[in-house]
Amino acid sequence: MTAAFHVCRRAGRWPAAPAIVLVLGLLLCAGAAAELPVAELNLADRVLTVEIAATPETMSRGLMFRDSMPEHHGMLFIWPRDQMVAMWMKNTRIPLSVAFIDRDFRILNIARMEPHSLEIHPSAGAARYALELNQGWFERHGVTAGDSIDGLGRLLSELPEDP
Repeated sequence: MTAAFHVCRRAGRWPAAPAIVLVLGLLLCAGAAAELPVAELNLADRVLTVEIAATPETMSRGLMFRDSMPEHHGMLFIWPRDQMVAMWMKNTRIPLSVAFIDRDFRILNIARMEPHSLEIHPSAGAARYALELNQGWFERHGVTAGDSIDGLGRLLSELPEDP
């Protein structure tokens, strides 16, 4: 941002206000994603790198506005109590699958979600967690409803108090 500012100043031109707002917005979006805690989760003989969304703000934003995600990466949502939850794909560009998980780390159900869809994908019961991965990841690795995610307990125990 600073380099662009100096180039414009030396050239005697100033970028239009909308361009400045756009650049600032993109920088803020990138910064928000980079600030999320990251942890490793073992699932289906793979090590996943997951970003932790545990605040209302990070859970509301989720994976919105991203153009891609590496194959074994995802986002883990953590609710403070067991509850019926639902996900949608507003402003989300990546096709995703979400596994809703109960407090005993058992998968309640898995939903396939399409980019930019406003379709609501509910949990099949009271969930405490949800794990979003690239669409089809669970199927490709033989993970289904009823499976336990044993590594989730270890991951949670290693998180700081306020992720």
